[in-house]
Amino acid sequence: MSTPRRNGICAALLTWLTLLALALTGCGSSDGSGSSGASTAGAKAPAADRIEPLPGAPKAQLPTTVRSADGHDVTVSSTDRIVPLTGALSEIVFSLGLGDRVVARDITATFEQAAKLPVVTRAHDVSAESVLSLKPTLVLAETTTGPAEAVEQIRAAGIPLVVLDPARKLADVAPRIGKVAAALGVGAAGDELNRRTQQRLEKAAAAVPHDGAKRPRVAFLYLRGTASVYLLGGAGSGADSLIEAAGGVDAGKESGLRKDFTPLTSEALAKAAPDVILVMSKGLASVGGVDGLVKIPGVGQTPAGLDRRVASVDDGVLLNFGPRTDAVLASLVEQIHRGK
Repeated sequence: MSTPRRNGICAALLTWLTLLALALTGCGSSDGSGSSGASTAGAKAPAADRIEPLPGAPKAQLPTTVRSADGHDVTVSSTDRIVPLTGALSEIVFSLGLGDRVVARDITATFEQAAKLPVVTRAHDVSAESVLSLKPTLVLAETTTGPAEAVEQIRAAGIPLVVLDPARKLADVAPRIGKVAAALGVGAAGDELNRRTQQRLEKAAAAVPHDGAKRPRVAFLYLRGTASVYLLGGAGSGADSLIEAAGGVDAGKESGLRKDFTPLTSEALAKAAPDVILVMSKGLASVGGVDGLVKIPGVGQTPAGLDRRVASVDDGVLLNFGPRTDAVLASLVEQIHRGK
């Protein structure tokens, strides 16, 4: 989500719809396809909604000083009480083996180990009062975390606050893990997690078919039917990197969309002409499953709509670009190449 995810989706929504920043999860309806007898490109979730931490508890080398993405040099003296303000950052902290130090979560942290933590966001905005009430020793945020006033209030209270750039492509995975590990003073664990993640990504990529068949054109649609939000992903959406790594062609990007997201229109869909439509699971549920999806103007007339080829990945993991991205990639490889 995650961002959604406080990432390109947030920016697109703010630009086009003047809505609150939407996270990877949160603005959706109930889970499930909502479709009777629908044929999708793949129905299996990419991974159990759990984090797999590294074995053993890493020993932090503190204090440490790191450069925050917003230009501040931040000295971290304790990681006893950590508050990550995105689900993607929470995923990395837990994967590094420091989940027992996390005292709160953002609404986008949907995995099992974080479920009972108090939520410190309202709608999708950070509540500075909620964060400060938990007496954190370190807060992790992204440049798109907001509102800005809340972020500044946390910093003004003297809490070490490290801001990171959001991840938008597969190449961001390793640097992002390294930066979080550095802020936590567990650089060696970061190296280990990066090795494990890279090995798993390579294994997932090895399953991409190389049979000479035409690569499927895949359009990423960001849907929130309850809020009438319908966006088509283009260059820089995040999904384009995953689609290409899975052996597909990003249909929005290939059709000439140079922005990360643009409002969905019949004309844009006709030009994109996707063979497969990629959606987040809650987004699919919010429009009534595959049956509802193909009723959106223009969708039913695409090759994907006519064949009902829909790939669905859980909101809380699709665009996180972290330790579970290998499972996302493996799921996409299976889903977009099925039924070619």
